Amino acid sequence: MSQTTPDTPEIHHYIKGLFAKEDTLLRQVREGLAKQGLPEIAIDPEEGAFLHLLVRLSKARRILEIGTLAGYSTLWLARALPENGRIVTIEKSPVHARIARQNFQAAGLEERILLLVGEARQLLAKVTSYAPFDFVFVDADKEGYPDYYALAMDLIPTGGVVAFHNALWGGSVARDVHGPTIDAIRDFNQMVADDPRVISYIYPAGDGTLIAVKL
Repeated sequence: MSQTTPDTPEIHHYIKGLFAKEDTLLRQVREGLAKQGLPEIAIDPEEGAFLHLLVRLSKARRILEIGTLAGYSTLWLARALPENGRIVTIEKSPVHARIARQNFQAAGLEERILLLVGEARQLLAKVTSYAPFDFVFVDADKEGYPDYYALAMDLIPTGGVVAFHNALWGGSVARDVHGPTIDAIRDFNQMVADDPRVISYIYPAGDGTLIAVKL
């Protein structure tokens, strides 16, 4: 007889306690957002652990990240890279970028991370010069996800992975509610699900991460 485990907070707490353990630096970066005047919108530890695992599984050597904030997700990603790996991360806010650089230095990973400051669309030519990327992670303005997806698909080879944060938007995408951001995410999820160029799925931990592998 098959058995289905209910999706409960206790289950998430159990998994997080076993597999999403932060060290002191990661915890300080995440908990320091509010103290430094930054929005508390970083990925959750379980999402970071999952991204780290995906990078390892895909054997990625080059990563593109759009949306650095204080560098919490960047650190999870960078730590999964081999010694000769590199991550290019884009942050539009100079204030956020300054804090992120401090965190990268504290982690001893500044040589593995290239931080570009500005609008992702405006940095397209510079980003393209570092392609191809094996893995792309996006946690930026949700209305821009289709554009970032198109960019990512041009920058990754067959077998490359793209991941987009906030795919569930607090569960609102599954309810009969509407708004610019909710509708944008819902439409984006549908677009990727219907894209014959990829195989895709949503990992539901935290606020959901949409993952797609280019065929």
